Amino acid sequence: MTGNLNAYSAHETAIIDAPAKIGKGTQIRPFSHILKGSIIGKNCKFGQNVVVGPDVKIGNNVKIQNNVSVYKGVVLEDEVFCGPSVVFTNVLNPRSRISRMKEALPTLVKKRASLGANAAIICGNTIGRYAFVGAGTVVTKDVPDFALVYGNPAKLVGWMCECETRIIPKNHKARCSNCGKKYKIAARKARKFGTKSKFS
Repeated sequence: MTGNLNAYSAHETAIIDAPAKIGKGTQIRPFSHILKGSIIGKNCKFGQNVVVGPDVKIGNNVKIQNNVSVYKGVVLEDEVFCGPSVVFTNVLNPRSRISRMKEALPTLVKKRASLGANAAIICGNTIGRYAFVGAGTVVTKDVPDFALVYGNPAKLVGWMCECETRIIPKNHKARCSNCGKKYKIAARKARKFGTKSKFS
């Protein structure tokens, strides 16, 4: 373990393997395990029985609820939320007697995305910025920025604002009823007015 031991707090039952880097203000609850090589940002909150690593990168202000395992190959950007018992996979065809770790595929959860309780994120996919994955959803392909998805497999059912309020499009445009931000929505993608990003 590297860094100031007093920069974060961990319950006495938590296990922190060396070397690992954990940012200031991060809280780690009982029976959690941080494996070697993991890098965790500032002010994160991990519930009970959370396993991270090895070699996982987690941003700042990430909240992971109870009973979540974040495997090697998963990256969680800043302010991601993982609800209780979210599942990440790392290979597409796991077997007991055959090691398939060389076939592991990366998973990226982008800034301020939220994953509902018991959601399953199949490896090799990206969850876009500000996206919301409903409880119990099985994600089998990329989720666009701002998207609201749920079901098995996940289906695009709506859109979310940066302020985490659902927005209702009309004629390919939407205005958030909470904060007033405006969006253009087309070709299964959304972007804020005034940004430089363009649809592909």
